Amino acid sequence: MKQNSKKNYVITSLALYFTYFIHGIGASILGQYKPQFAKVWGATVGSDGTVDVSMVVSVIAALGLGRLISLPFSGPISDKFGRKLSGMIGVICYVIFFFGIAFSPSMGIAYAFAIVGGIANSFLDTCVSPTCMEIYVNNPSIANLFTKFSMCISQFLLPFFIGMVAAANMSYRTIFLVAGIAILIDGVLILLLPFPAREKKSGEKQEKSKVKLTKVSLAAVLIGFTSSSTFMLWLNCNQELGRAYGMTDSSAIQSFYALGTATAVLATAFFIKKGLKEIDILILYPAISTVMLGLCFLIQAPWICLIGGFVIGYAGAGGVLQLATSTTATFFPENKGTATSMVMIASSIANYTIISLASYITKTGGAAAPRMILLLNMGVTIVGILLALYVKKNKK
Repeated sequence: MKQNSKKNYVITSLALYFTYFIHGIGASILGQYKPQFAKVWGATVGSDGTVDVSMVVSVIAALGLGRLISLPFSGPISDKFGRKLSGMIGVICYVIFFFGIAFSPSMGIAYAFAIVGGIANSFLDTCVSPTCMEIYVNNPSIANLFTKFSMCISQFLLPFFIGMVAAANMSYRTIFLVAGIAILIDGVLILLLPFPAREKKSGEKQEKSKVKLTKVSLAAVLIGFTSSSTFMLWLNCNQELGRAYGMTDSSAIQSFYALGTATAVLATAFFIKKGLKEIDILILYPAISTVMLGLCFLIQAPWICLIGGFVIGYAGAGGVLQLATSTTATFFPENKGTATSMVMIASSIANYTIISLASYITKTGGAAAPRMILLLNMGVTIVGILLALYVKKNKK
Protein backbone atom coordinates (compact mmCIF):
# COMPACT_ATOMS: atom_id res chain seq x y z
CA MET A 1 0.00 0.00 0.00
CA LYS A 2 2.85 2.36 0.82
CA GLN A 3 4.38 1.66 -2.59
CA ASN A 4 1.12 2.47 -4.41
CA SER A 5 0.61 5.56 -2.29
CA LYS A 6 4.12 6.72 -3.11
CA LYS A 7 3.46 6.33 -6.84
CA ASN A 8 0.31 8.41 -6.54
CA TYR A 9 2.30 11.32 -5.10
CA VAL A 10 5.37 11.30 -7.36
CA ILE A 11 4.10 14.27 -9.38
CA THR A 12 3.31 16.09 -6.14
CA SER A 13 6.87 15.57 -4.89
CA LEU A 14 8.34 16.78 -8.20
CA ALA A 15 6.22 19.93 -8.03
CA LEU A 16 7.41 20.52 -4.47
CA TYR A 17 11.06 19.94 -5.35
CA PHE A 18 10.65 22.48 -8.16
CA THR A 19 9.80 25.15 -5.59
CA TYR A 20 13.26 24.53 -4.11
CA PHE A 21 14.76 24.80 -7.59
CA ILE A 22 13.28 28.30 -7.74
CA HIS A 23 14.27 28.94 -4.12
CA GLY A 24 17.89 28.22 -5.09
CA ILE A 25 17.65 31.09 -7.57
CA GLY A 26 15.90 33.35 -5.07
CA ALA A 27 18.54 32.74 -2.40
CA SER A 28 21.49 33.74 -4.58
CA ILE A 29 20.37 35.90 -7.50
CA LEU A 30 20.61 39.21 -5.64
CA GLY A 31 24.26 38.44 -4.99
CA GLN A 32 24.82 38.11 -8.75
CA TYR A 33 23.31 41.50 -9.63
CA LYS A 34 24.58 43.70 -6.80
CA PRO A 35 26.03 46.53 -8.97
CA GLN A 36 22.87 46.82 -11.08
CA PHE A 37 20.56 47.11 -8.09
CA ALA A 38 22.95 49.39 -6.22
CA LYS A 39 22.89 51.90 -9.10
CA VAL A 40 19.09 51.85 -9.31
CA TRP A 41 18.86 52.43 -5.56
CA GLY A 42 21.18 55.44 -5.66
CA ALA A 43 24.49 53.97 -4.49
CA THR A 44 27.61 56.09 -4.72
CA VAL A 45 30.03 55.41 -7.55
CA GLY A 46 33.75 55.85 -6.88
CA SER A 47 36.17 57.76 -9.10
CA ASP A 48 37.44 54.42 -10.41
CA GLY A 49 33.92 53.37 -11.39
CA THR A 50 33.35 50.94 -8.53
CA VAL A 51 29.86 50.88 -7.05
CA ASP A 52 29.12 50.74 -3.31
CA VAL A 53 27.05 47.54 -3.09
CA SER A 54 26.69 47.51 0.70
CA MET A 55 22.99 48.41 0.53
CA VAL A 56 22.33 45.34 -1.63
CA VAL A 57 24.12 43.13 0.91
CA SER A 58 21.84 44.65 3.58
CA VAL A 59 18.79 43.73 1.50
CA ILE A 60 20.11 40.17 1.15
CA ALA A 61 20.36 40.05 4.96
CA ALA A 62 16.65 40.90 5.15
CA LEU A 63 15.89 37.45 3.71
CA GLY A 64 17.12 36.06 7.02
CA LEU A 65 15.00 38.56 8.94
CA GLY A 66 11.92 37.40 7.05
CA ARG A 67 12.65 33.79 7.96
CA LEU A 68 13.23 34.75 11.57
CA ILE A 69 9.89 36.58 11.76
CA SER A 70 7.87 33.75 10.24
CA LEU A 71 9.52 30.53 11.48
CA PRO A 72 7.69 30.53 14.84
CA PHE A 73 4.37 30.57 12.90
CA SER A 74 5.02 28.61 9.71
CA GLY A 75 5.51 25.28 11.49
CA PRO A 76 2.33 25.43 13.58
CA ILE A 77 0.31 26.59 10.54
CA SER A 78 1.64 23.63 8.53
CA ASP A 79 0.85 21.18 11.34
CA LYS A 80 -2.59 22.56 12.15
CA PHE A 81 -3.98 23.64 8.77
CA GLY A 82 -2.09 21.39 6.39
CA ARG A 83 1.09 21.27 4.32
CA LYS A 84 -0.65 22.52 1.19
CA LEU A 85 -1.69 25.82 2.80
CA SER A 86 1.85 26.37 4.03
CA GLY A 87 3.19 25.66 0.55
CA MET A 88 0.74 28.03 -1.12
CA ILE A 89 1.67 30.84 1.27
CA GLY A 90 5.30 30.21 0.39
CA VAL A 91 4.61 30.27 -3.35
CA ILE A 92 2.55 33.48 -3.19
CA CYS A 93 5.22 35.20 -1.08
CA TYR A 94 7.90 34.18 -3.55
CA VAL A 95 5.91 35.59 -6.48
CA ILE A 96 5.62 38.88 -4.58
CA PHE A 97 9.35 38.79 -3.81
CA PHE A 98 10.53 38.21 -7.39
CA PHE A 99 8.29 40.82 -8.97
CA GLY A 100 8.72 43.28 -6.11
CA ILE A 101 12.52 43.15 -6.03
CA ALA A 102 12.74 43.46 -9.81
CA PHE A 103 10.96 46.81 -9.81
CA SER A 104 11.98 48.23 -6.43
CA PRO A 105 12.98 51.88 -6.87
CA SER A 106 14.79 52.14 -3.55
CA MET A 107 16.61 50.10 -0.94
CA GLY A 108 13.80 50.57 1.60
CA ILE A 109 11.15 49.06 -0.66
CA ALA A 110 13.51 46.26 -1.71
CA TYR A 111 14.20 45.54 1.97
CA ALA A 112 10.48 44.99 2.57
CA PHE A 113 10.21 42.64 -0.40
CA ALA A 114 13.27 40.73 0.81
CA ILE A 115 11.52 40.15 4.13
CA VAL A 116 8.61 38.69 2.14
CA GLY A 117 11.14 36.45 0.34
CA GLY A 118 12.37 35.20 3.71
CA ILE A 119 8.80 34.45 4.75
CA ALA A 120 8.39 32.47 1.51
CA ASN A 121 11.44 30.37 2.37
CA SER A 122 10.10 29.68 5.86
CA PHE A 123 6.71 28.45 4.67
CA LEU A 124 8.25 26.30 1.93
CA ASP A 125 10.53 24.74 4.58
CA THR A 126 7.51 23.66 6.62
CA CYS A 127 5.68 22.33 3.57
CA VAL A 128 8.18 20.68 1.25
CA SER A 129 10.47 18.77 3.65
CA PRO A 130 7.75 17.18 5.82
CA THR A 131 5.52 16.41 2.82
CA CYS A 132 8.30 14.69 0.88
CA MET A 133 9.26 12.70 3.97
CA GLU A 134 5.61 11.68 4.33
CA ILE A 135 5.48 10.65 0.66
CA TYR A 136 8.71 8.65 0.70
CA VAL A 137 8.16 7.07 4.09
CA ASN A 138 10.83 4.39 3.58
CA ASN A 139 13.58 6.91 2.73
CA PRO A 140 12.78 10.16 4.58
CA SER A 141 16.41 11.29 4.92
CA ILE A 142 17.08 10.90 1.21
CA ALA A 143 13.79 12.65 0.44
CA ASN A 144 14.89 15.61 2.56
CA LEU A 145 18.37 15.71 1.02
CA PHE A 146 16.82 16.13 -2.41
CA THR A 147 15.45 19.54 -1.37
CA LYS A 148 19.09 20.61 -1.09
CA PHE A 149 19.92 18.86 -4.35
CA SER A 150 17.15 20.78 -6.13
CA MET A 151 18.68 24.05 -4.96
CA CYS A 152 22.13 22.91 -6.11
CA ILE A 153 20.90 22.34 -9.65
CA SER A 154 19.42 25.83 -10.00
CA GLN A 155 22.43 27.52 -8.41
CA PHE A 156 24.70 25.64 -10.81
CA LEU A 157 22.61 26.73 -13.81
CA LEU A 158 22.12 30.34 -12.65
CA PRO A 159 25.39 31.72 -14.12
CA PHE A 160 24.46 30.19 -17.47
CA PHE A 161 21.03 31.84 -17.27
CA ILE A 162 22.75 35.13 -16.47
CA GLY A 163 25.07 34.67 -19.46
CA MET A 164 22.13 33.95 -21.78
CA VAL A 165 20.29 37.05 -20.58
CA ALA A 166 23.41 39.19 -21.08
CA ALA A 167 24.07 37.73 -24.55
CA ALA A 168 20.51 38.54 -25.60
CA ASN A 169 20.85 42.11 -24.26
CA MET A 170 17.87 41.58 -21.96
CA SER A 171 17.29 43.40 -18.69
CA TYR A 172 18.81 42.14 -15.44
CA ARG A 173 15.19 41.87 -14.27
CA THR A 174 14.51 39.03 -16.74
CA ILE A 175 15.46 36.10 -14.50
CA PHE A 176 13.46 37.56 -11.60
CA LEU A 177 10.34 37.78 -13.76
CA VAL A 178 10.78 34.31 -15.29
CA ALA A 179 11.33 32.78 -11.83
CA GLY A 180 8.22 34.54 -10.49
CA ILE A 181 6.07 33.26 -13.36
CA ALA A 182 7.52 29.73 -13.08
CA ILE A 183 6.80 29.36 -9.36
CA LEU A 184 3.32 30.83 -9.87
CA ILE A 185 2.52 28.14 -12.46
CA ASP A 186 4.00 25.51 -10.15
CA GLY A 187 1.84 26.88 -7.32
CA VAL A 188 -1.31 26.29 -9.38
CA LEU A 189 -0.15 22.72 -9.97
CA ILE A 190 0.51 22.22 -6.23
CA LEU A 191 -2.96 23.56 -5.45
CA LEU A 192 -4.53 20.91 -7.71
CA LEU A 193 -2.31 17.93 -6.79
CA PRO A 194 -3.11 15.49 -3.95
CA PHE A 195 -1.13 15.55 -0.71
CA PRO A 196 -0.67 12.53 1.57
CA ALA A 197 -2.98 12.34 4.57
CA ARG A 198 -1.12 12.67 7.85
CA GLU A 199 -1.82 9.97 10.40
CA LYS A 200 -2.66 11.15 13.90
CA LYS A 201 -1.08 9.05 16.60
CA SER A 202 -2.91 8.11 19.75
CA GLY A 203 0.05 9.22 21.83
CA GLU A 204 0.24 12.63 20.17
CA LYS A 205 -0.26 14.48 23.47
CA GLN A 206 3.05 13.11 24.72
CA GLU A 207 4.82 15.13 22.04
CA LYS A 208 3.85 18.31 23.87
CA SER A 209 6.31 17.56 26.67
CA LYS A 210 8.50 20.43 27.74
CA VAL A 211 11.65 21.08 25.77
CA LYS A 212 14.63 21.56 28.09
CA LEU A 213 17.77 22.97 26.54
CA THR A 214 20.99 21.66 28.02
CA LYS A 215 24.44 23.07 27.30
CA VAL A 216 25.09 20.26 24.83
CA SER A 217 21.81 20.59 22.96
CA LEU A 218 22.24 24.38 22.84
CA ALA A 219 25.69 23.86 21.31
CA ALA A 220 24.07 21.65 18.65
CA VAL A 221 21.49 24.37 17.94
CA LEU A 222 24.23 27.00 17.62
CA ILE A 223 25.93 24.94 14.91
CA GLY A 224 22.92 26.03 12.84
CA PHE A 225 24.23 29.60 13.25
CA THR A 226 27.86 28.88 12.41
CA SER A 227 27.22 26.49 9.52
CA SER A 228 24.82 28.94 7.88
CA SER A 229 27.29 31.79 8.34
CA THR A 230 30.01 29.84 6.51
CA PHE A 231 28.10 29.35 3.28
CA MET A 232 26.00 32.54 3.37
CA LEU A 233 29.07 34.76 3.68
CA TRP A 234 30.72 32.98 0.77
CA LEU A 235 27.58 32.80 -1.34
CA ASN A 236 26.85 36.52 -1.10
CA CYS A 237 30.38 37.97 -1.06
CA ASN A 238 32.40 35.80 -3.45
CA GLN A 239 31.75 38.08 -6.45
CA GLU A 240 33.69 40.97 -4.94
CA LEU A 241 36.52 38.64 -3.94
CA GLY A 242 36.76 37.31 -7.50
CA ARG A 243 36.89 40.80 -8.98
CA ALA A 244 39.48 41.87 -6.39
CA TYR A 245 41.65 38.95 -7.49
CA GLY A 246 41.37 39.89 -11.15
CA MET A 247 38.64 37.55 -12.40
CA THR A 248 36.93 38.73 -15.57
CA ASP A 249 33.87 36.52 -14.99
CA SER A 250 33.41 36.08 -11.26
CA SER A 251 29.95 34.51 -11.78
CA ALA A 252 31.80 31.26 -12.61
CA ILE A 253 32.51 30.91 -8.87
CA GLN A 254 28.79 30.28 -8.39
CA SER A 255 28.82 27.28 -10.74
CA PHE A 256 31.78 25.70 -8.93
CA TYR A 257 30.05 26.35 -5.60
CA ALA A 258 26.84 24.67 -6.74
CA LEU A 259 28.78 21.72 -8.19
CA GLY A 260 30.56 21.26 -4.87
CA THR A 261 27.28 21.37 -2.97
CA ALA A 262 25.63 18.81 -5.25
CA THR A 263 28.65 16.51 -4.93
CA ALA A 264 28.55 16.81 -1.14
CA VAL A 265 24.86 15.95 -0.87
CA LEU A 266 25.43 12.66 -2.69
CA ALA A 267 28.79 11.89 -1.06
CA THR A 268 27.61 12.71 2.46
CA ALA A 269 24.58 10.44 2.09
CA PHE A 270 26.95 7.66 0.98
CA PHE A 271 29.35 8.24 3.90
CA ILE A 272 26.54 8.19 6.46
CA LYS A 273 25.17 5.00 4.95
CA LYS A 274 28.65 3.48 5.32
CA GLY A 275 28.71 4.36 9.01
CA LEU A 276 30.35 7.79 9.32
CA LYS A 277 28.62 9.61 12.16
CA GLU A 278 26.93 12.96 11.62
CA ILE A 279 28.85 14.64 14.45
CA ASP A 280 32.17 13.65 12.84
CA ILE A 281 31.09 15.30 9.59
CA LEU A 282 30.14 18.41 11.58
CA ILE A 283 33.77 18.58 12.71
CA LEU A 284 35.46 17.50 9.47
CA TYR A 285 33.59 19.66 6.95
CA PRO A 286 33.97 22.99 8.81
CA ALA A 287 37.68 22.18 9.30
CA ILE A 288 38.02 21.78 5.52
CA SER A 289 36.15 25.06 5.01
CA THR A 290 38.47 26.88 7.43
CA VAL A 291 41.59 25.69 5.60
CA MET A 292 40.09 26.69 2.25
CA LEU A 293 39.12 30.15 3.46
CA GLY A 294 42.67 30.60 4.75
CA LEU A 295 44.10 29.63 1.37
CA CYS A 296 41.76 32.10 -0.34
CA PHE A 297 43.08 34.80 1.99
CA LEU A 298 46.76 33.95 1.38
CA ILE A 299 46.67 33.18 -2.35
CA GLN A 300 45.46 36.24 -4.24
CA ALA A 301 44.87 34.67 -7.66
CA PRO A 302 41.74 34.14 -9.79
CA TRP A 303 42.04 30.33 -9.83
CA ILE A 304 41.87 30.04 -6.03
CA CYS A 305 38.36 31.54 -6.13
CA LEU A 306 37.13 28.72 -8.36
CA ILE A 307 38.70 26.05 -6.17
CA GLY A 308 37.37 27.87 -3.11
CA GLY A 309 33.90 27.93 -4.65
CA PHE A 310 33.88 24.16 -5.08
CA VAL A 311 35.38 23.38 -1.66
CA ILE A 312 33.14 25.80 0.28
CA GLY A 313 30.17 24.50 -1.70
CA TYR A 314 31.12 20.96 -0.68
CA ALA A 315 32.25 21.42 2.92
CA GLY A 316 30.29 24.56 3.85
CA ALA A 317 26.93 24.11 2.13
CA GLY A 318 26.73 20.41 1.33
CA GLY A 319 24.29 19.34 4.01
CA VAL A 320 26.04 20.62 7.17
CA LEU A 321 22.97 22.60 8.23
CA GLN A 322 20.75 19.56 7.66
CA LEU A 323 23.10 17.38 9.74
CA ALA A 324 23.07 19.99 12.50
CA THR A 325 19.28 19.72 12.45
CA SER A 326 19.26 15.91 12.67
CA THR A 327 21.87 15.98 15.45
CA THR A 328 19.79 18.45 17.46
CA ALA A 329 16.68 16.33 16.92
CA THR A 330 18.34 13.41 18.71
CA PHE A 331 18.22 15.46 21.93
CA PHE A 332 14.43 15.92 21.55
CA PRO A 333 13.02 12.63 20.21
CA GLU A 334 9.44 13.67 21.06
CA ASN A 335 9.81 17.23 19.75
CA LYS A 336 11.61 16.94 16.43
CA GLY A 337 9.58 19.77 14.93
CA THR A 338 10.58 22.12 17.72
CA ALA A 339 14.21 21.03 17.38
CA THR A 340 14.13 21.77 13.66
CA SER A 341 12.61 25.20 14.30
CA MET A 342 15.33 26.07 16.81
CA VAL A 343 18.12 25.23 14.37
CA MET A 344 16.42 27.13 11.55
CA ILE A 345 15.90 30.15 13.80
CA ALA A 346 19.63 30.06 14.60
CA SER A 347 20.27 29.84 10.85
CA SER A 348 18.02 32.84 10.21
CA ILE A 349 19.73 34.90 12.90
CA ALA A 350 23.03 34.11 11.18
CA ASN A 351 21.63 35.13 7.82
CA TYR A 352 20.53 38.49 9.17
CA THR A 353 23.31 39.41 11.61
CA ILE A 354 26.35 38.03 9.80
CA ILE A 355 25.31 39.34 6.39
CA SER A 356 24.50 42.72 7.95
CA LEU A 357 28.01 42.74 9.43
CA ALA A 358 29.39 41.84 6.00
CA SER A 359 27.45 44.80 4.58
CA TYR A 360 29.10 47.10 7.11
CA ILE A 361 32.56 45.71 6.28
CA THR A 362 31.83 46.14 2.56
CA LYS A 363 30.85 49.77 3.13
CA THR A 364 33.77 50.70 5.38
CA GLY A 365 36.55 48.32 4.34
CA GLY A 366 37.11 49.58 0.82
CA ALA A 367 39.31 47.41 -1.38
CA ALA A 368 40.31 45.27 1.61
CA ALA A 369 36.68 44.34 2.44
CA PRO A 370 36.51 40.99 0.53
CA ARG A 371 39.58 39.65 2.37
CA MET A 372 38.33 40.99 5.72
CA ILE A 373 35.11 39.03 5.16
CA LEU A 374 37.21 35.90 4.58
CA LEU A 375 38.74 36.40 8.04
CA LEU A 376 35.28 36.89 9.56
CA ASN A 377 34.14 33.68 7.88
CA MET A 378 37.15 31.77 9.20
CA GLY A 379 36.47 32.98 12.75
CA VAL A 380 32.81 31.94 12.73
CA THR A 381 33.60 28.57 11.13
CA ILE A 382 36.24 27.81 13.79
CA VAL A 383 33.60 28.49 16.46
CA GLY A 384 31.43 25.89 14.70
CA ILE A 385 34.23 23.33 14.94
CA LEU A 386 34.59 24.00 18.68
CA LEU A 387 30.83 23.60 19.17
CA ALA A 388 30.83 20.27 17.31
CA LEU A 389 33.79 19.01 19.35
CA TYR A 390 31.92 19.95 22.53
CA VAL A 391 28.80 18.10 21.37
CA LYS A 392 30.82 15.00 20.44
CA LYS A 393 32.60 14.97 23.81
CA ASN A 394 29.45 15.41 25.93
CA LYS A 395 26.73 13.73 23.86
CA LYS A 396 25.52 10.55 25.56
